[in-house]
Amino acid sequence: VQLVESGGGLVQAGGSLRLSCETSGFPFDDYGIAWFRQIPGKEREGISCIDSRDGSTYYADAVKGRFIISRDISKKTVDLEMSGLKPEDTAVYYCAADYSPYCSQYGPAEYEYEHWGQGTQVTVSS
Repeated sequence: VQLVESGGGLVQAGGSLRLSCETSGFPFDDYGIAWFRQIPGKEREGISCIDSRDGSTYYADAVKGRFIISRDISKKTVDLEMSGLKPEDTAVYYCAADYSPYCSQYGPAEYEYEHWGQGTQVTVSS
């Protein structure tokens, strides 16, 4: 199982970035995928997930209306389109896979996800 994030970088406040999570080594249609982020000194936070059964999604309040999660079954990728970025969005962003296809209406919990990418840094300057 492998997950590789890309697309992070430095952006000014108000700008946009598109993160991509390339996956391999598991049946993509059967796994739920989530995005987490971790700010230094804080716990990892689940910000979005997508259900592999019906494509339903969840967004944390902090990113709702600004971030969009999507999946491309043919490419086996899950993207996170981020707009209206704020300095408080600065963090390392991780994608994670759960062998269960579900995306909880309460948001992704770190302990539920078995496989993780290495993370990609997003820095938003004010």
